[in-house]
Amino acid sequence: QVQLVESGGGLMQAGDSLRVSCTGSGGVFHYYSMAWFRRAPGKEREFVAGISWSGGKTDYADSVKGRFTISRDNDKNTLYLQMESLTPEDTAVYYCASSQYYTVQRSPENYDAWGQGTEVIVSS
Repeated sequence: QVQLVESGGGLMQAGDSLRVSCTGSGGVFHYYSMAWFRRAPGKEREFVAGISWSGGKTDYADSVKGRFTISRDNDKNTLYLQMESLTPEDTAVYYCASSQYYTVQRSPENYDAWGQGTEVIVSS
């Protein structure tokens, strides 16, 4: 099973841009779809963005569509989330996850490997 480690979180201002990364090791990174989830303070974990095994298909939550871009570099075993026009509502711990499927999945139950999370705080 792949091990995932996120990086790149931080304290940001509203309107800023930020890219978080997720590097995989110890498993087959490029076979499966991956996603970013987030958990905001006092809220449930939610799907943010997902990407198919090849990177050819992506899916976004309505709340981030047009502002966030998910991508992957299978040669580097790395998943990215580019975040633009950040708002305080984007404040959360961001988790990357690897699924058991080739296609994009929104349900966390379809993911069997998770990183430890990277915190993004956006001040107004």
